[in-house]
Amino acid sequence: MELRGVALTYPGPPPVHALRTADLTIGAGEYVTVVGPSGSGKSTFLNIAGLLDKPTAGTYLLDGIDTGALKEGPRTALRGSRIGFVFQSFHLLPLRSALDNVLLAMVYNNTVPRAERRKRATTVLERVGLGHRVDSLPTRLSGGERQRVAIARALVSRPSLLLCDEPTGNLDTATAASILKLLDELHADGMTIVVITHDPAVAARGARTVRIRDGVLSEDFGRTAVAGAG
Repeated sequence: MELRGVALTYPGPPPVHALRTADLTIGAGEYVTVVGPSGSGKSTFLNIAGLLDKPTAGTYLLDGIDTGALKEGPRTALRGSRIGFVFQSFHLLPLRSALDNVLLAMVYNNTVPRAERRKRATTVLERVGLGHRVDSLPTRLSGGERQRVAIARALVSRPSLLLCDEPTGNLDTATAASILKLLDELHADGMTIVVITHDPAVAARGARTVRIRDGVLSEDFGRTAVAGAG
């Protein structure tokens, strides 16, 4: 993914500069963590990276595709096929099984044949260590197991980019460690991972850390700045 002069400003009065002129390149297979205080612009960055929001300035390239030039249909298709999302609150349907929750991620993805979907969903649940819980409801799963279902759902369409928003925020220390280990394994397999976190220990897992403050991105820990103030 590549951001070239990307900004997002909400009209006022007064206007709110949620993300200021940002330049950032994340190569295939990188593991990048994003940190910053509440209200700093982390969610705005994630929403732009995940094609949920459109920037008001600049260019966002995903796998070399200029996302700003896409109409809503192709944009939605690109998001569904290239991006996986993992959230702090899991966002699972409580009355549907783990398998059904993963299957639902492919409903609007026409690139996966219907006949293949159940096999793929079962395989990815096995990949995250839940092959024995495919028929369980989320209410019968632990917090760590629910997050693993959420990760399986994010992976089932075989995205090129995994975006994680505080993926360990609702988990105890031991369970969080198991989820971080799983992310490490996914990264070792070549997955591009971006994790937003407030936890320094989680931030340290990435090969690179980017800080956001007042809508400005910069490479953290004394590294070269990757975005300018606006």
